[in-house]
Amino acid sequence: MKQLILVWLLLVGGTLACVAKEAAPVMGDAAMQERVMKLSGELRCLVCQGQSLADSHSDFAIDMRNKIMALMNQGMSDQEVKDFLVDRYGEFILYSPPFSGITTMVWLGPLVLFTIGAGVLFFNLKRRRKTVTETTLSPEEESRVHSLLNKESGDKHA
Repeated sequence: MKQLILVWLLLVGGTLACVAKEAAPVMGDAAMQERVMKLSGELRCLVCQGQSLADSHSDFAIDMRNKIMALMNQGMSDQEVKDFLVDRYGEFILYSPPFSGITTMVWLGPLVLFTIGAGVLFFNLKRRRKTVTETTLSPEEESRVHSLLNKESGDKHA
């Protein structure tokens, strides 16, 4: 009897989960929602770090979208909201940080490392090519090589 009740609860619970509604948008105004989501797409979720605030479902991202909406409702422009968040969380919150002294290594580091690696590879290949030169054998050396090769091939057949 207990097993029957357990199976019934699982079936009813599974059915109810299938008809669950999607969460309603936080913002009421469609234009405001679009503006918040556009700006949120340019900002990094500090919890997920691999997602934007628009893509993340973390509590932090939800709170940040609500904060962005509140700041926009106060009359702040998109740039003012960005500046507020950068002042509060640092440039790490921006997906595309501006080119400045601090972010120079982020922007130029890969290019510098690639250039150094390509240079090292080029010079090593060039040096290796110089060391590998064709050498000609004298007639005595050639006959010795042939005799050694014939001796080895004779040992294998024996």
